[in-house]
Order: sequence, then structure tokens, then C-alpha cells
Amino acid sequence: MSNQLLLLEDVSGLGRSGDIVSVKPGFARNCLLPQKKAIIAEKHLVRLQEKLKQERAKQAVVDKKESETLAQEFAGKTLTTKAKIDSEGHMYGSVTAQDIVGLLKEQLGHDLDKRNILLLKPIKKLGVHEVELKLKEGVLATITLEITSEEKVGE
Repeated sequence: MSNQLLLLEDVSGLGRSGDIVSVKPGFARNCLLPQKKAIIAEKHLVRLQEKLKQERAKQAVVDKKESETLAQEFAGKTLTTKAKIDSEGHMYGSVTAQDIVGLLKEQLGHDLDKRNILLLKPIKKLGVHEVELKLKEGVLATITLEITSEEKVGE
């Protein structure tokens, strides 16, 4: 059994504002309805749905423009971080998407979510790495991450 809901705002992995979606009753009852992210879809809500879709289309244009500007700003930028290594040159830990979010905030002043970082697995090697970012409206950006050793080699 599933419920038909009209989304009032974007829900990651489910749909965008103005969409009518089918969800399981528990998800609707425990998450979407209490957080006011959706309402039960009824026939008289067609005008509200159209209004939400128009607002979403306007917001999509603004978000895409902002994302493209941000992608251009990230082009050619390099984030740097230091990592502890053992005597053989292997890193003790790894650099995760959450670490990259922290570096973006600290070094470039941009606050992104770790879901924006397209990193299949944590980086475990020193050197220069290209990291893909997925911004709003599906705009892709690339930023360079340079991982260096905390210790001086040869000491």
C-alpha cells in the first residue's frame, strides 16, 4: 500500500517540489508529513501543484546559474592537505568526502554537503587527485586535491 503525496519542497532521491509521488505509509507518516515537506495529494490541489512547479522552474534557473558560476570559480583551484605517513610512504588514514568538505570551507570559503562530493572511495595515496563535485541542478565541477606528507622525506 502506498500514499500519493504532493511534494512541497525538493526531497533528495524522491522528487522535486510540485511532483506527485507514491511513498510507503510509514515514510509519509514519520518523515514527509511531520516535516511539512509534503501533503496528501487530493484532487483540489491541482492549482497548488501548478504553482509549485512554476516556482520550482524559476528556482531551477537561479540554482543552475549559481552552480555554473561556482563551477567556474572551482576550475583551476587546488586544495592542499597534509597526511601522516609511515616509513614506507603509505598514508595512515585516508581523505574522505567529509574531509574535502572541510577543506572547501576552510580554504575557499564554500559550504557544500558531503553528498556534493563524487568520491567512490576515500583517497589513500599521496599526490595530486582530481575530485568531481556535483552541484545543484546537476552541474558538474572538478577541483584538484593535493595530498602531501607531514614529515620531510629523508629526515
